[in-house]
Amino acid sequence: MDVALRVRREDGRDLPLLLWRFPAPMRMIASAPHGGGLGLRRWVLNAQVPTSYARRDPDRHLAKLGVSLGLAGKGVGLLTAADVRAHRTAFDCGVETWATVSLGHAVQAAAPHDPSPVAMVGTINLVAILPERLSDAALVNVVATASEAKAQALRDLELDATGTATDAVVVLCPDEGRPHDFGGPRSLWGARLARAVHASVLAGGRP
Repeated sequence: MDVALRVRREDGRDLPLLLWRFPAPMRMIASAPHGGGLGLRRWVLNAQVPTSYARRDPDRHLAKLGVSLGLAGKGVGLLTAADVRAHRTAFDCGVETWATVSLGHAVQAAAPHDPSPVAMVGTINLVAILPERLSDAALVNVVATASEAKAQALRDLELDATGTATDAVVVLCPDEGRPHDFGGPRSLWGARLARAVHASVLAGGRP
């Protein structure tokens, strides 16, 4: 795996991005605007955009960005107004996580309906890589586990919030080997993922 911090020129600005490239396709689950869902992917990028970003076609934008970077095959693309140079990583028994954290508009997921416009500045993007294969059901399970760990980190930061309105998560694992069937917070890989997510979000949310 190759992880790099790159800078691109876009709309007259120098904007950084984080790029992961894999020598073989990785099984993944993602809530990303580009390449999301379940499937095999060769790369992931987390691109910083201005806080004034208002494009309505993030999928197309990220696809063109992947082409401009010379990325082959299918990939996953994320956007964030957070400074990706300030990303935080954590490692727990084979699980590695990266978090870009911006808490400009942290919210409670089940807050009462508010008809006023929602401020969209603020996103927590999570990328996690596990060293062993998970079944599709377990991949769905680890997304829930990662979300619970993120909410725990925000609680530990003394925020009355469970996340932001635009959070995204990507979890990847190898496509070979016997799959693990469970990804809850007390499963082997779910527990390790939860600790790593908690640590990276906690570090990213601190001043």
